[in-house]
Amino acid sequence: MNISAEKTNTSKPPGRPRDEATRARIQEAAIKLLIEGGFLNLTCDAIARQAETSKATMYRWWPNKVQIVIEAFVNTLSPQLPIHKADTIEEFVTIHVKQFVKAMSGQAGKLLSAVIAAGQVAPELQAAITSYWIKPRREILRNALLEFQRKGDLSQNFDIELVLDAMYGPLHYILMVQRQRLTPSYAEKLAKILLCGLASK
Repeated sequence: MNISAEKTNTSKPPGRPRDEATRARIQEAAIKLLIEGGFLNLTCDAIARQAETSKATMYRWWPNKVQIVIEAFVNTLSPQLPIHKADTIEEFVTIHVKQFVKAMSGQAGKLLSAVIAAGQVAPELQAAITSYWIKPRREILRNALLEFQRKGDLSQNFDIELVLDAMYGPLHYILMVQRQRLTPSYAEKLAKILLCGLASK
């Protein structure tokens, strides 16, 4: 997923593989420096040095460091947190809670923490997180839960937004506030508690 540029041509002109490799290097550099030093200390000069490229090359694709960070963030996390279809609400909740815990146990957890922390000091980055990450994912998850409601697998009395908060809120709390490692055991217990509460009456 490239946020800053639309693909208008599916052909691969000469030089494209090198361009893609350079883009990837820049994004990897931005992630590394963000995790190590935080957003306020992150500069385009530092990213260019780390990626062994020039700022002019970076500015071909991104206008500023916010756009580099958000694209790197989305491109890194999206493959690790796909939104799965599920036949039952039990399967849906269990898969997504476990998947989040598994992804956040590695570098993705550090990246998520760094980006959320950065959003507290950079309103423009927080707005980008909301636009490119939170809203699109919640919309897909919301629609899946609404479908379970339509089928009668989830009570009509439940507020879908609160269900999503209940699924992901505790995970972010452990990761961001308590700064503890998320474990498979925690995922299992959380899923069971959620499903007990969501069981149709």
